[in-house]
Amino acid sequence: MLTGIKLRANPTPHQRLILSQWMGCARSIWNAKVEEEHYYRTYARKYCAIGTYAPIDQTTAQFKSTELTPWLNNCPSQILRNSAVNWFKTYKKFMSGQCGRPKHKPKTDKGSIHLTREVFRFDRCEDGNIRLFIGTKTNNIGYSPFKAHDTFQIPNSMYVRKERGQYTLSFCYENNVSDADLLTPEQHLTFLQGVTREYLEEYTQGIDRGVAIPVHAGKKMYDFSQGQKKSMSKSERYIKRLQRRLARQQKGSNRRAKTKHRIAVHHAKRANIRNDFAHKTSRSLVNSEAKVIVFEALRTAAMTRKPKAQQDEQGRYVSNKAKQKPGLNKSILNVGWHLIETYTKYKAFHAGKVVFKIPAPRTSQECALCGHTHPDNRKSQSIFICGHCGHTDNADHNASMVIKKRAINLILDTGTVLSDDGVLRPQSDTGRGGMRKTSRAKSSTSRGLRSVKKEKLATQVAGLEAQPL
Repeated sequence: MLTGIKLRANPTPHQRLILSQWMGCARSIWNAKVEEEHYYRTYARKYCAIGTYAPIDQTTAQFKSTELTPWLNNCPSQILRNSAVNWFKTYKKFMSGQCGRPKHKPKTDKGSIHLTREVFRFDRCEDGNIRLFIGTKTNNIGYSPFKAHDTFQIPNSMYVRKERGQYTLSFCYENNVSDADLLTPEQHLTFLQGVTREYLEEYTQGIDRGVAIPVHAGKKMYDFSQGQKKSMSKSERYIKRLQRRLARQQKGSNRRAKTKHRIAVHHAKRANIRNDFAHKTSRSLVNSEAKVIVFEALRTAAMTRKPKAQQDEQGRYVSNKAKQKPGLNKSILNVGWHLIETYTKYKAFHAGKVVFKIPAPRTSQECALCGHTHPDNRKSQSIFICGHCGHTDNADHNASMVIKKRAINLILDTGTVLSDDGVLRPQSDTGRGGMRKTSRAKSSTSRGLRSVKKEKLATQVAGLEAQPL
């Protein structure tokens, strides 16, 4: 089974300089391939016959010149080749409709190089520590120390990345563990459809995600610690102060660059806290007794969208709470809902458990006992009082029980299917979020037709059968 790992590297100042230069060379090759493809594509569209396409390849020799680009000769040719190969793979994915067209990479404080086995190796030095040798026999930076916080196998390729002046190594390797015995979500659903309701009641856990309480799993709540909240609040105050200072500084000055670096450091600190919370929370969820973990299918992009302008009957604009919306959006994005869901998925898969999602509408308005659904049931952020049966509970706890109840009903229904994004839906569902054809479905069909044309063109790209200009 493939396992990914990210290690902190500690190169010397001279090695940092060389790595930065190599990253600039790799970026130059990527941008050169982007501009070359744009030129050929524009030329073929304007001056060539229909059916003539741009010659797409992964060669880099045409960009190396002792007069125009002498700095490329100081970089190992394997790094330049890998940058062109990555561009070529990305372009083929674009032609098959999997991603967008490769874009021009700007010059920033970030950078990366893709290393294959020809230009790196791990050696154990005389002091007993494992160090990384980067480069070829004639063009290398020597041994670079790094922090190995876990054991790993030697990979076939790796990335060296730079961000905020910090260098990291990231790669995937085989951990000698077979995933043939682990069930897929579809196989889990088939098995669970044959069990009893009592089994599902015991081993199913509904997860409600919120802003005040990030994760509510039944009777257990997961929230940032007081120290984490204090650190995030402190970093936010520093960011506001530094942003005001940045606005007064002259563009291109060294002091402005230092201020931008300090802002990036505080943003990274907040991101690290969110990442740490997501890892610890997902691990606790997977280590619990639950074998089926159910989330809501939240549409975070739609929830954080800018509100539309509202008008009354006379055509005058009325308040749409646009000033309050940025604060709510910031609180939603600060929790890291997607990180928690993503980490829980892969950890549950390794543990032999499964993660499902259910449609999210009105889970916070439905009573977990009688099923009565009404907006007035949610009296406040934390209090739920059913207007039909009088059931009183914590609003988040009630929502987690509703999620669990809906998931069990969907699993026991033999007509339930699992969508591509892991959402349980009735096969005959034609309501909101169902599978009926709408205007949006028509647009997706047109996109599908365009992707078919791209696939035909991608066949020519893959076989390198493009006609020359």
